[in-house]
Amino acid sequence: MKTSVSIISIGSVSALGSNHSEIWSRYLQNSHLLQKSDFGKVSAWAGFLPQEIKTEINNLRSQFRKVDDSVLYAIYATRLAMERAGWERGEDIGINIGSSRGATTLFEEHFTEYLKTGKAQTLSSPNTTLGNISSWVAQDLKSRGPEISHSVTCSTALHAVINGIAWLSAGMAKKFISGGSEAALTPFTMAQMAAMKVIASKERPYPCRALDLQKRQNSMVLGEGAAVVCLEAGERRDALAQIIGIGYATEELDHPASISASGNAFQQAMRMALGNISPEEVDVVVMHAPGTVKGDLSEMAAVKAIFGEELPALTTNKWKVGHTFGASGTLSLELAVLMLQQQIFIPVPFLSEEKLPQKLEKILINAVGFGGNAVSILIERSL
Repeated sequence: MKTSVSIISIGSVSALGSNHSEIWSRYLQNSHLLQKSDFGKVSAWAGFLPQEIKTEINNLRSQFRKVDDSVLYAIYATRLAMERAGWERGEDIGINIGSSRGATTLFEEHFTEYLKTGKAQTLSSPNTTLGNISSWVAQDLKSRGPEISHSVTCSTALHAVINGIAWLSAGMAKKFISGGSEAALTPFTMAQMAAMKVIASKERPYPCRALDLQKRQNSMVLGEGAAVVCLEAGERRDALAQIIGIGYATEELDHPASISASGNAFQQAMRMALGNISPEEVDVVVMHAPGTVKGDLSEMAAVKAIFGEELPALTTNKWKVGHTFGASGTLSLELAVLMLQQQIFIPVPFLSEEKLPQKLEKILINAVGFGGNAVSILIERSL
């Protein structure tokens, strides 16, 4: 990157809550926030939003009718980020909020009705498009900037951050909101994950064993939520952190859900994000670590290839909140920013030999999705 980009604020909603003091308090606890529930014929662990927040989000339906939860989550998180940034509605703000699966609940409901009646509701098409998310957020903000939605599966949110950086760096926007939203805790989605045999099946104190490299079974757990960041070009004194490096790469696949054993795309993305910065300067890597056997091992192989034997501290939040698909990247980014601010490392509690960092100045965040689309973002503590 030629110039850094400032993270002005973050707004999020997940199993952790939405208030940053509350979120940080829950990160400090070694307990997870996952619950066992039935999704049609599949019984599985999941990371649900707290009930009081779901009530607040449901209250938005009086203003935004017949929209999917993924839209409401994004609106809720964006309002928080806007308030914390001190930005005003009606400004020239670019928006890129993506999703892996989009309007999951509405799509399943509309398709179920179609199978029963042979007819589709009038608004079933516009209400289930992926573009709904950024468009409705823009409507809520009365913004005048570009409105972009995309799906790059689980690396969606970090791709949105990179896109925001590109618009800012090109001078095509002065302010940008980037992130992801996911509301995919539905019967069909869970059935798909069960068919792939990736979801956690064992009853354990920690159902999701993300970063446990000794596990022999997949342990992915799905979560719901949204997270967005407000970005401005250059170094701002009031910024939460500075983005000083970005990287991206695409894996050469032999299967839609595969990734090479050596994590080639991760290696390329991390190397690109580091640029001229020595790997020794990185204090922590917030890993994608979905909790699957192959996924965790390949990313670890990539980290070792970049950092050698002297690894930085490694962590993830999926053991606590689940894998939120398209929103997971910015939730990981939020964890990184909070650790920089608090100067406290959040470890994975079921790992006994974790390295504790001596300082917290630079943190690398990883994400990857189906299709082998890896992204790495390097952030630095604001002084």
